[in-house]
Amino acid sequence: MTEITGIKACVFDAYGTLFDVNAAAAHLKDELGGKDAKLAEIWRLKQLQYSWLRSLMGDCYVEFWQVTQDGLDFAMEAVGLKDDALRKKLLDLYWKLDSYPEVPAMLQALKDGGLATAILSNGSPAMLDGAVQSSGIGDRLDAVLSVDEHGFYKPRPEIYEMVTEYFAIAPQEVCFMSSNGWDAAAAAHFGFQVCWVNRTGQPQERLPGEPKKVLNDLSELPALLGL
Repeated sequence: MTEITGIKACVFDAYGTLFDVNAAAAHLKDELGGKDAKLAEIWRLKQLQYSWLRSLMGDCYVEFWQVTQDGLDFAMEAVGLKDDALRKKLLDLYWKLDSYPEVPAMLQALKDGGLATAILSNGSPAMLDGAVQSSGIGDRLDAVLSVDEHGFYKPRPEIYEMVTEYFAIAPQEVCFMSSNGWDAAAAAHFGFQVCWVNRTGQPQERLPGEPKKVLNDLSELPALLGL
C-alpha cells in the first residue's frame, strides 16, 4: 500500500464509519433478551442487501429509511421477535445513532488542517441530518451528500462522482473512508485514495479496487495525512 498525498477533501461513509450501526440494538440489550448482537448483524446485512437489490431491479428505489425498516422487520422475525413497541424503539434510536468516540476530534483536526470534509452515504437526507445533529458534528462538515439525489445506491460510480462534482476536484484529490470493504473497493476503483476503516478485522473483499491504507479506527487519519 502506498502513501496518501495531494488530498483536498476527506469524505466519509456514514453508517459503520462515523456512526455506530449497532448502537440502537445495544441500547436495548435487556429488552432484546440478549439477541441484540444477532439482531444488529442481520439488520445491517439486510439493509445493505436490499439497497443493492433494489438498485439492480431497476425502478424499485425507495429511501433508505424504508430499506432500514424492511431490514429490521426481517431481522426481528429471524431472531423470533414480534413486538411493535420494541420495533418502534429500535427505529427511533436509529435517528440518533452514537458516533464513534474518536470522530469529533478527528473531524476537527482535519478542518483545522484546512481540508474539506463531507459525508457520502446511502442514508436519506432526513436520516443523515438526524444522525449529524444528534452527534454534534455538523459544524465540522462542509457537505452531507445522499444517494437520494440519484435514486439508486452505492456502489454505482455515479454516486462517488457526486463528490468530485460538489468540490470540483479530481478523484485522486479525495481521501475516502469507509468501514465497508465493498464500499472501500468501489471507491478505490473509481479513483479515490481510500482508507478502509476495518474496525472488526474483516478479510479484504475480492473486488476490483484496493484501499491504500487499512485503519483500525479513524483516530489514525489526521496523522496519516500529515496533520
